[in-house]
Amino acid sequence: MSSITDDIASMSAWVAKALESSGYRADFSIESLNDIDRFIDDNSVNGVANPGGILAEGLGKKLFALGAYVGETLRHRHGGTWQADDSDPAGEINATLVLPDGGHIWPIQRVINRFKRGDEESIAVYGLMVGN
Repeated sequence: MSSITDDIASMSAWVAKALESSGYRADFSIESLNDIDRFIDDNSVNGVANPGGILAEGLGKKLFALGAYVGETLRHRHGGTWQADDSDPAGEINATLVLPDGGHIWPIQRVINRFKRGDEESIAVYGLMVGN
């Protein structure tokens, strides 16, 4: 059985390939976070997946993967280590990226909030704010 932190690494790579194959930029650059916002906007409205769309099935897994991608993008840029409690039923949602300066961020929670609340939870803006 893999750990949550192992799942973060594998799922971020998986979703990057899936996004690229669908025409989204997913090269783990800060600029690619704009395409995470665009992907969510293209595939949902007001916190509801488009019927028959990419997010219509396996929503939780896909939001986790998108959050893992966001976190890995930020980790590549700023450094840091993932912390997650494999015994916590909500461990995947609560996975924390601890930055070198001691700051803690929750990219998976941010992606879930972006899906639910829309533009006010912009992933691109989040990416620019982390580490500054």
